[in-house]
Amino acid sequence: MTELVLFFLFGSLAIVGALSVVFAKNPVRSAMGLIMTMLSLAVFYVVQSAYFVAAVQVIVYAGAVMTLFLFVIMLIGVDRSEDLRENIPWQRPVMYVLGLIVLGVVVVLLVGKDWAWVTGIADLSGAAPVGSAEAIGEGLFTDWVLPFEATSLLLIVGAVGAIALAHFPATRRERE
Repeated sequence: MTELVLFFLFGSLAIVGALSVVFAKNPVRSAMGLIMTMLSLAVFYVVQSAYFVAAVQVIVYAGAVMTLFLFVIMLIGVDRSEDLRENIPWQRPVMYVLGLIVLGVVVVLLVGKDWAWVTGIADLSGAAPVGSAEAIGEGLFTDWVLPFEATSLLLIVGAVGAIALAHFPATRRERE
């Protein structure tokens, strides 16, 4: 029951966030819709017991990448003033009702006796759970250590190449 409620609640939030990314006229609101979609995806990962992926989703994507996007959007310039008039008069009452419904669902879930954050059967074999940081680290630094290091070397070479190309026209102008 909990999975179903979380799926419909955060699935609808993800859809609303995705639609706001596409249809928002203000780029800052569009970026905020993308953050809402990414946080909803993190909840889906938690429900599926992929805690490491959920943490990466929140920290890296919803946190660092979207902060960078918002800084870039604000540096590019959203210099026009906002229209603060309320164009949809029924919007506030509908949001109050939806907020009360969500609060009611949360209270029912917390008071109910058949409630758990983690669903599924516990693995008591002693191995690290699939998707945990321990299992990912073990696989990454045993079976996948060579591709991991090759990827890091490729990224370093790409960064050095980009810096060299960025400074190349400046050295040519100095010679002329």
